[in-house]
Amino acid sequence: MRFLVFNILSWVGVVIWAPLLLLTGLFSHNAAYAIGRSWCVMVAILVRLICGLRYRVEGKANFPEDTSVFLIKHSSAFETFMQLVEFPRACWVLKRELLYVPFFGWSLWMLKGIGINRGARGLAVKQVIEQGRERLEQGICVSIFPEGTRMPAGETRRYGLSGVLLAQNTGRKIVPIAHNAGYHWPRRGFAVIPGEVVFVIGEPIDPTGRDPRELNAEIQTWIEAQVQQIVSNGRTR
Repeated sequence: MRFLVFNILSWVGVVIWAPLLLLTGLFSHNAAYAIGRSWCVMVAILVRLICGLRYRVEGKANFPEDTSVFLIKHSSAFETFMQLVEFPRACWVLKRELLYVPFFGWSLWMLKGIGINRGARGLAVKQVIEQGRERLEQGICVSIFPEGTRMPAGETRRYGLSGVLLAQNTGRKIVPIAHNAGYHWPRRGFAVIPGEVVFVIGEPIDPTGRDPRELNAEIQTWIEAQVQQIVSNGRTR
């Protein structure tokens, strides 16, 4: 029941916030981003008050001053909107179908989301590199979920290479990000489990001269190990 109430209020917020975001986005990306962030702050407050889910971020000092590429674990909806609340300004790489969702998807487009065709892998990587370069040069970091989809808690699959290739092609650093959100806001779940979500921001990685596949595997190993460490340390409660 609490999760239902939370979802209703969140979507009511979308109906209110989205038109404002779309209108201001016609004139200023800064203003649109501020409105989008305020919706995310509202959601974070609602999920804490109604569902008892709080969060903490460790290692925020690891974000470089220059724009960078975030590689973040994807296991829930929570990490998606919390990026606007706590991370440097960024856009998401997402499946292009989301951009067609009325109001919500249009807002993602206005926030300069990079919509890719996941069915065409080579083209998708090219889209990430080309559009990602534009965003980085505009002062916007690029946030990538390398698993490509939300994974059940405790599971993963081979990370995609687009994030590493984007960083190498643009001379930017990679910031790996781990968290335990999937243990509290399960994929396709109908409830939020009270407790604390912990985000761990890793040290920035210079990909220059590295073998992309080898580096990608190292990043995946680090992120997945950090998730398990969060869980084993009892920080899921």
